[in-house]
Amino acid sequence: MVDAHYSNPDLAALYDVFNAWNCSPQDPFYLDLVMAAGEALDVGCGTGKLHRVAREQGHRGRLVGLDPADAMLEVGRTERADIEWTLGDLVQGPYDGQAGGPFEAEFDLVTMSGHAFQVFLTDEQTAANLAGARRALRPGALLAFETRNPAARAWQRWTPEHERRVQAPDGRQAWSAHTLERVEGDLVTFSTAYGIQGWAEPGHSRSTLRFPEAQAVNALLSGAGFEVQAQYGFWDRTPLTETSPEIITLARAV
Repeated sequence: MVDAHYSNPDLAALYDVFNAWNCSPQDPFYLDLVMAAGEALDVGCGTGKLHRVAREQGHRGRLVGLDPADAMLEVGRTERADIEWTLGDLVQGPYDGQAGGPFEAEFDLVTMSGHAFQVFLTDEQTAANLAGARRALRPGALLAFETRNPAARAWQRWTPEHERRVQAPDGRQAWSAHTLERVEGDLVTFSTAYGIQGWAEPGHSRSTLRFPEAQAVNALLSGAGFEVQAQYGFWDRTPLTETSPEIITLARAV
């Protein structure tokens, strides 16, 4: 099931308000990879801001945004029609079946940005999606994604006291606040409240994310036919350490 903050149209419309381009150093990191790729697939693309900016900056190859939440894709569709917005996932492929089954050897790059990798909650789910990524890539092509380093315990700040406030392009104030519910092994469950000036009531969503360690990630990559090319602890390509906030992975399809 897709979380409400992706499937609810009102909440999906707020996504770019809280995730404006260049609000995170991940944006230029992934953009450089896309601009260097002839054909790129963005998995869990959301509103597709990565590929939208790539088009704006002159990318002329095939760009595909893949997401299981049509409300998010609809935001992308209203912004640009020169990107393939595809409702689906790596395992099943496009949900409408019109484009055939899962992608096969079609891309030079697969990205999973915005911690999309963490929605895979079991080894089985992760392995199946990594196998789908490998199937979608040509031999030697690149998979790029990040997952939060569990040693940094980012969830400790997911409390109402760390409310986030931003200004929408139309000048209205928007806010969001997490409430941590539980931590069970490497699974973290939390709820999020969202609001913007003019709403009578806030919107709510509930999520569970997985925080795998680098060793587990690398084992799953190897089993899916990837070879880790590099891993970083932050977007400036700082080496991964035990206390790094991120596990940023570049892996080659072998």
